[in-house]
Amino acid sequence: MKPRTIEWIERAEGDWTMATRESQATNPIWNGICFLSQQSAEKYLKAYLEEAGTAFPKTHDLVVLLNLTGGVLTNLETMRADLAHLGVFGISARYPGVHANQAAANQSLTIASMVRDEIRQFFGLPPQ
Repeated sequence: MKPRTIEWIERAEGDWTMATRESQATNPIWNGICFLSQQSAEKYLKAYLEEAGTAFPKTHDLVVLLNLTGGVLTNLETMRADLAHLGVFGISARYPGVHANQAAANQSLTIASMVRDEIRQFFGLPPQ
């Protein structure tokens, strides 16, 4: 695996760890969980693209990133609507006007988990 790919995966895992840790907190910050879930999914997609040698723009749009995979990640192809929904939290969850709740946080974690699992499996990494 390319060094840059490994770095993307490490950063994706860091976001995943923080999101799951926050979800277990006494008073979780729902917006934070949604944001970190989106960030983890984004970085996992970028790890795939990096390893494939596919150039990608500076974007938080998960569907744009998925489109660049060329259909290789077949299990994620059916999740376009979910990825679009999760993508909203890439920026807006950090600012006033968007208020996530527990249901949104749980959904964000589920979507991010599916992206994480698919890409880790693609790379032959343990599910952890």
